[in-house]
Amino acid sequence: MAIDLATHFPEHLTLTNGTEIELRPVNNDDREAILGFAQQLPEEDLLFLSMDLTEPTVVDRWLKASASGRSATLCAYAGEQLVGYGNVHREPAPWMQRVGEIRVNIAPQLRSAGLGRIIVSRIFDVAQGMALKKILARMTIEQTGAREVFRKLGFTAEALLADFVEDRKGLSHDLVMMTYDLEGLSDQAGAPVKL
Repeated sequence: MAIDLATHFPEHLTLTNGTEIELRPVNNDDREAILGFAQQLPEEDLLFLSMDLTEPTVVDRWLKASASGRSATLCAYAGEQLVGYGNVHREPAPWMQRVGEIRVNIAPQLRSAGLGRIIVSRIFDVAQGMALKKILARMTIEQTGAREVFRKLGFTAEALLADFVEDRKGLSHDLVMMTYDLEGLSDQAGAPVKL
């Protein structure tokens, strides 16, 4: 089900641990909350972000992309504190404009309370309304919970890139690329990757 940010949000919900959450579209007023959220993430989380959200200029570019429609972002707040976000991003290159990448990050204290599953589900619905052909999600092989959430939505593991990312300690990690084909053409590609 494709949904529109303006008509379906904000949304108020209660997590499995009782935390009250407001889920709403990002706007320029979220800048400082995003910076604060990113600066409190564990080092291993920062390593795998596709952009360094601890840098104000990077956050400004992200907000600009959301305002222009090149990406769509939902922010999750517990009171005044940003506790997670979900984003679907389209690259500006003409040959990549019909592919959207979903990016999700949740505050460590809420990772087992269902917030990640909810955000992934809602941003997936938003992505379906963006005239995309494919939706991509990337994660390390160790992120089994994230892989399972995407699998339940119908994503298929299409690539396993061995030793593709390196952490700050110099240890390498395999990268899993999962996709969802909105036009039903994935059966023309190779067999899904077995994980």
